[in-house]
Amino acid sequence: MAAPNNCRFLETHEWARKDGDTIVVGITEHAVSQLGELVFCKFSKKAGDRVSARQPFGEIESVKAVSDLNAPVNGVVVEVNNSVPDALHLVQQDPYNSGWMLRVKPDAKSGYEELMDAAAYEKHAAEEH
Repeated sequence: MAAPNNCRFLETHEWARKDGDTIVVGITEHAVSQLGELVFCKFSKKAGDRVSARQPFGEIESVKAVSDLNAPVNGVVVEVNNSVPDALHLVQQDPYNSGWMLRVKPDAKSGYEELMDAAAYEKHAAEEH
């Protein structure tokens, strides 16, 4: 379960990937494996809303737990993947591509560069056990 090198990561297992002038956001494969079977997802932010780094933009629920979904960067939501709440298999099967959650237009001080790289995230995830 290698973390993609083109992403940055939060300690709470969200990922961020630059895509042109936006940042795509989702949860990591590690988070999906820890949560188990996903049963519910709700986004509290919509296009045009501001997100703040390390603050919730929604929640995801599995048969094991309910977890906040935290924004990895500061910025304005430009798109929400509205397919996810009705198709949680997208997150479970392909969390870094079809299971993405938000697309954010980052602020000048987005916080992206302060996020963990893939190697640091893998170390963090391994130490958490």
